[in-house]
Formats: sequence, structure tokens, C-alpha cells
Amino acid sequence: MPMIREMIVVTSSADGSPHIAPLGLIQQDGFWVAAPFRPSQTLNNLLQNPFFTASVTDDVRVYAGCLTGRRDWPLARASAINGWRLEDAVSHFELAVDEREDDELRPRFRSKVVHEASHKAAPGFNRAQFAVIEAAILTSRLHMLSESKVRSEMAYLEIGIEKTAGDREKEAWSWLKEKIGLHLAASAQL
Repeated sequence: MPMIREMIVVTSSADGSPHIAPLGLIQQDGFWVAAPFRPSQTLNNLLQNPFFTASVTDDVRVYAGCLTGRRDWPLARASAINGWRLEDAVSHFELAVDEREDDELRPRFRSKVVHEASHKAAPGFNRAQFAVIEAAILTSRLHMLSESKVRSEMAYLEIGIEKTAGDREKEAWSWLKEKIGLHLAASAQL
């Protein structure tokens, strides 16, 4: 089974406007595969401009923020492609799409690294950071999950928040809890 790495992907539209989104990139046979859902801005951008960056960050607010309408994170120009990367990245990869495989739900973009750089030491992740990333993934799939599944997952993930969260993780968690709460309340009214 291929390994999936959660990263912050920055794609650019035809006019060069950046779009930030968390995305699990699949490592497979020496390539990175991006498989954005249809419809999405990430997909539209990759179809228009087959280059993107993947940033590794220890600030999990970026993951939570992208899923709760907070997409205004500082960016820096990429080095080898015409694009952008997350400014506060621990490291980043610049990728060029090598091959596209169409799919009704999730087209796949097999991509090769054309440049990579480390920007600061990677301090490692604590349980709260893991919990925020998992809750962000859960939030991106609310329309596919039952209320009981969402509630049980959030209850389990909250243990890590309570035991190890710093201010950034607490802020990110609050954004996700609010979004999930609104979704559950709206579902209950149907």
C-alpha cells in the first residue's frame, strides 16, 4: 500500500493566483500523486497549470484554517517553478505534473519533484497536532460520515488536545469544532 503524506499544497490558476489547500499526497514509484476531489479549485488549477508546491508545516492552524474559510497564510515564491509555497514551511517540494489519469471523483496527477528545500529544523509532532490534522480530514468528509462516527472520532481526538495542545493547536481545534458543530446542528434540522 502506498504511503500518504498530509501536506499543504499550493496550486496556481492560469493568471497566477495561488490557492492553498491541505491534501494527502501519495508516494508511489518515485512520484508524488495528487488526487484532488472533483469539483475543487485545486483540480481546476492543476488542469490549467500543471505545477504545484507541497509544504510541510508544524503550524496545524493552516490545515484547520483552510477547512474553515481561513486561507490567508503568508506565501513565498517557489524557486524552480512559477508558483508559491507556504512561507513558514519546515520544508517544501516543488512538483511538475508528469501524467494525468482521469477519474469521475478524484483525477490523479502523477508528479515529479523538480526542487526541494529545508527551511528550519523539524521539531516533530505532538498528539494535539496529530489530532488537529485528523479532525481536519474528518471535517473535509462530513458529508460522507454519520453523526455518530463524527462524534466518536472527535471525542477520541480531543484526548490528545487536552493532554498536549499549545495555543496554536487549541485555536485550530476551536475552528474545527465550530465548523463540525454547525454541520451537525444543520443535519439535525433536516
